[in-house]
Amino acid sequence: MKYVSYLNTASHILGLYSGDEPFAHFIRNFFRQNKKFGSTDRRMIGNSCYCYFRLGHSLKNISVEEKILIGIFLCNSKPNELLNHFKSTWNEMIHLPLTEKLSAIKYQFLITDIFPLKDDLSGGIDHEKLCASFLSQPDLFLRIRPGNQNVVTKKLTDNNIEFNQITESCIVLNNSTKINEIIDLNKEAVIQDYNSQQTGNFFRQQTSNARQGPISAWDCCAASGGKSIMLYDIYPDVELTVSDIRGSIMVNLKKRFSEAGLKRYASFVSDLSTTNHKLPIKNYDLVLADVPCSGSGTWSRTPESLLFFKEREIARYNELQKRIISNIIPSLKKDGRLIYITCSVFKKENEDIVEFIQQNQQLKLQKMELLKGYEIKADSMFGAIFTV
Repeated sequence: MKYVSYLNTASHILGLYSGDEPFAHFIRNFFRQNKKFGSTDRRMIGNSCYCYFRLGHSLKNISVEEKILIGIFLCNSKPNELLNHFKSTWNEMIHLPLTEKLSAIKYQFLITDIFPLKDDLSGGIDHEKLCASFLSQPDLFLRIRPGNQNVVTKKLTDNNIEFNQITESCIVLNNSTKINEIIDLNKEAVIQDYNSQQTGNFFRQQTSNARQGPISAWDCCAASGGKSIMLYDIYPDVELTVSDIRGSIMVNLKKRFSEAGLKRYASFVSDLSTTNHKLPIKNYDLVLADVPCSGSGTWSRTPESLLFFKEREIARYNELQKRIISNIIPSLKKDGRLIYITCSVFKKENEDIVEFIQQNQQLKLQKMELLKGYEIKADSMFGAIFTV
């Protein structure tokens, strides 16, 4: 029976997975090596695995197969063939609110067991709401680039794509939308989470009325360059420098910048956490430090991360962030600003680093904010602005 095969295969895959790479990469390689599975098979098996991951650290004392079925039941609102085969009564109830579903399963299931690191969370985070957010995939967000609003919305409309425009430049779509087949990514719009877009408000606070001429900015942990492109869209004459520890990702960044029409910038590779780090030869009005972190604010997109994360990693990231911050601050001009950003929900990576900067780096905190994505099917982020 194919449904038994689906469940057994999903359980087998979960047993093989060690968390050493993103699960999306792992399962893609598994199916490459096991070509007997068709597209429907792959979709059903993959969804089953992700539903398992979404239950996080809850229900530890039941079988993998039973946890998969509970995950399918709690994480979906439309009938599911696999669930119907094994738990037809649950399948008939799948459209019900979460509270009613929880009362239908025979196991003692506490939402708060999904994410057990409550004591490590930043202040103001609702632990129960954060846990509940893991039961659904976040939305897909687009940031429309300046001058492309009509182009993007027309392409979406012409292709019968449902979307909601929540700000002038931000569109929300179903996360399964094949947006790369519809619009010219990076040129017309970029895929960028809602709260990542909101960090642009920190950039806008950078320039005082008294400042003359273009600002100079260094995105010191640039990764794929999404925030640099946003900074360029806010300040088209920005004198931009970008860097990252990974040479390979800088290659991807340059390709993306080319697609985005961003040509005037300097770039280099450097490990800013070390004592022999490379620094730019000039000082800046703005240094953007979107630092390496646990990524815990994005784990509802990659729920396997929660299951395999070790609590000791929080302290490791805290030390890494302190080293990076200490090394980049000398590159700020007098009256310059540091923008500190994480996609973490942990206090040690957020408020504790703010306290470290205030106490050890003689910078003045202007603003800090926790951007709660778990309430709006988006990523959660943290940001702070400091002045020299």
